[in-house]
Amino acid sequence: MHSRTLIKNAILVNEGQQSIGSLVIDGDRIEEVLFGLDAKPQLPPDTVIDAEGCYLLPGVIDEHVHFRDPGLTAKGDFYTESRAAAAGGVTTVIDMPNTVPPTVTKERLLQKIEIAQQQSLVNFGFFLGATPDNAARLREVNPRLVAGIKLFMGSSTGELQVEDQPTLRTIFEQSRLPIMVHCEDTPMIVANMKAYKKKYGQDPHVRYHPEIRPAEACVKSTQEAIALAREFNVKLHVAHITTVAELDLFDPNDKQITAEACLPHLIFASEDYERLGARIKCNPAVKYDTDRAAIRAALTDGRIRTIGTDHAPHRISDKIGGAAKATSGMPFVQFSLVSMLELVDEGVLPIERMVELMCHNPARVFGIENRGFLRQGYMADLVLVKPHSPWTLTPNRIESKCNWSPMEGHTFNWRVMRTFVNGHLVYNKGVITNENLRGRMITYMPR
Repeated sequence: MHSRTLIKNAILVNEGQQSIGSLVIDGDRIEEVLFGLDAKPQLPPDTVIDAEGCYLLPGVIDEHVHFRDPGLTAKGDFYTESRAAAAGGVTTVIDMPNTVPPTVTKERLLQKIEIAQQQSLVNFGFFLGATPDNAARLREVNPRLVAGIKLFMGSSTGELQVEDQPTLRTIFEQSRLPIMVHCEDTPMIVANMKAYKKKYGQDPHVRYHPEIRPAEACVKSTQEAIALAREFNVKLHVAHITTVAELDLFDPNDKQITAEACLPHLIFASEDYERLGARIKCNPAVKYDTDRAAIRAALTDGRIRTIGTDHAPHRISDKIGGAAKATSGMPFVQFSLVSMLELVDEGVLPIERMVELMCHNPARVFGIENRGFLRQGYMADLVLVKPHSPWTLTPNRIESKCNWSPMEGHTFNWRVMRTFVNGHLVYNKGVITNENLRGRMITYMPR
């Protein structure tokens, strides 16, 4: 017999609306969504949570994480990083293929699935990496097993970097799934790095990172990806938009070509390199305040369709150095929701739109079944957050294995109170409640 939980008198935010109401969890599903103060469920619950003054949201779907399993587990692993996700109200993650070895075959994909099934506290999905070796076989990929194909058009190493036109055309021709693409023009970046090393030495200061990896490199590559997607009628999702010029390439009403913004490019700008150094070094680079302002504006005009984190934990020793030597990437999955809620407070976007970008739209773009909404019969992936509850981030609060964050010392105004994954309370007021709970692999609708 299922245990039934009533979360009562919260402010429900879902599908463009917010209202006082209650929600009943029965087992792993949402049984009822009720509206009005002290609304009565059909059957008496086993447990009641009084959520007055809190907001109840669908659990966040972060469609862009690097959880480092397998092969890079000194930086993070599915257990530690899923703990961070749960603590941040993220109930589903989609993991990228650039691990060791990279996820480019069915066998490696199945290995990753097994790792996540054993370790992950939250739900999970995966991208399969496109390479010159598997390009001609992408049509054979089981669409029930993967969220999409990840394509690195530059800014990668080894077999995951794809630049030559024949291979790119084969990838777009063969894919039956959405292609999520990292767009930067490698020859332009290589030439810039050579010039900056000649001028500033072998490791130029990280402040030059957005000049070495400039807007032009992003725009050129993005234009190429969009042209190929149009030619072969493939669904394309362009990852981590960083520039004003890229935004002009997207139409709010276009369901085929969509764009993602990531937290680092919404929170930071070039002046932050002087304060935070390589801690905010990522690819594509954090750029200028005008770019940040434009990306924030695009959150509400429809050109940005989803928000991810590009969560990429590194040991702090990996972040020593400048534009050439410091590793790119930063951890963010634990603090994405509370950071976005601060942008809500600042008037950057309404909370209803934030839920659209972080919960509803990732489910829509990748066809995720029965998640991302407060709907009867959907999986009970939920997060309860409380406003006007200031707290300051110190290292002891960080769940990621790397144990650092570019947000250290920041005082947040919102607090994640409870996180439910498949109906189970996984995180409760600062504590992971059950170390033995495991998330599930997400499933997909026909795309």
